[in-house]
Amino acid sequence: MRNVPLYARLPDALKQELHGHVQLFLHDKRFYGFDGLEVDDEMRLTVAGNACVLLLNRSNDHYSNFTSIHLYPSTFVAQHTTYDGVVQSVGKQARLGESWHRGPLVLAWDAVLHGTRDIKDGHNVVLHEFAHKLDDADGRVDGAPILEQRSQYTSWARVMRREYKQLQGQVGRRARTVMDHYGASAPEEFFAVLVETFYEKPRQLKKRHPELYAEMQKCFRVDPLEWHEPARPAGTS
Repeated sequence: MRNVPLYARLPDALKQELHGHVQLFLHDKRFYGFDGLEVDDEMRLTVAGNACVLLLNRSNDHYSNFTSIHLYPSTFVAQHTTYDGVVQSVGKQARLGESWHRGPLVLAWDAVLHGTRDIKDGHNVVLHEFAHKLDDADGRVDGAPILEQRSQYTSWARVMRREYKQLQGQVGRRARTVMDHYGASAPEEFFAVLVETFYEKPRQLKKRHPELYAEMQKCFRVDPLEWHEPARPAGTS
């Protein structure tokens, strides 16, 4: 309730479903602390609660492609390799989160708390990195998760390609956008940032990008806008 405030807004049926997902997640995944961090139940439950929101109403187990989660107390340094046909450069970057292809997922605990406790800023590093795991479920990290029906892929590709190019253009003009500008850096980052925006800024996303919002509804089979809207008093319409 404290660390995943989105939970309090879920309808009872989805809360119960989330409980089941969280129990399986905590049974299957192993957490490891680094730089002196001792992982406790609060950390495990906070990460699991956020990650499993992305599984609600979805029929497949999309987190079977990895087993471990690495937690750092704060920003960590990761090796970064730039490719252009051949290796261009190898350097180090400060990170708040990272998802390794077919490998562990890495998170900075302070960034986890900061992102999860504000459910309206469009930034949640757990949602972002676990979106990469959904993207990775088919063996390719390309901004296209597994969809429920084959017929969805045509409209998904059309809308995502158009919206990605639009975001790139807006970023080039330094325009204000609903999605974080980082989403313009690559198709896989577009999808991860879009997941954050869909769950935390649904009203703005639906208003400015209705087709994009519709594709995300079909993909995740939920409407987060219903959770963010204030409850109406009885007898009103």
